[in-house]
Amino acid sequence: MTDSPLDLGPQARIVARLAEAVTDEQLAAPTPCPDTPVRNLLAHLLHLSIAFRDAARKDLGATTDTNPNATVPDLPTGWREELPKALDELADAWRDPTAWTGETRAGGVDLPGEIAGAVAADELVIHGWDLARALGLPYTPDLPALASAYSFLLAAAEDPNRGDGLFGPVIEVPLDAPLLDQAVGLSGRDPEWRA
Repeated sequence: MTDSPLDLGPQARIVARLAEAVTDEQLAAPTPCPDTPVRNLLAHLLHLSIAFRDAARKDLGATTDTNPNATVPDLPTGWREELPKALDELADAWRDPTAWTGETRAGGVDLPGEIAGAVAADELVIHGWDLARALGLPYTPDLPALASAYSFLLAAAEDPNRGDGLFGPVIEVPLDAPLLDQAVGLSGRDPEWRA
């Protein structure tokens, strides 16, 4: 087996550490995602981790067919155990080089494995930023995952058929801004957002 293009493990661990820091009192706190408190962001992270794990395994079904915008999931009672486990399984599944080849599905969309891996990196990087900002914690994403997320978001922003984009209209940031700020702006978020 050859090496996979990107190890999502370091970024998944960063997200898991942020989630571990969440107190019960912070579950209702706002996030940079409008109308999405911390509890729903954590639930989204749990669901997307399972969906992208299954997408990597080419285990297509209910988890990979569900549009993430269809409903806002609520946070299950056992999320403190389930989320880190799902993040570990996601990272492990994408360590298999075959995850990055062929076709798969995520969010009800058929796409090449390589693109699905880039979307998984983007989800972990950007939602990691969302969670860190909501909690008022410092955030330094894994650099290879950040570079992958930025490349994916830039390509999406340059797509003439994008409309308002994957996550909302692009927020312009200075060209000399840090790469994380540029990625956050491309995702439709304001890098200056604070809780």
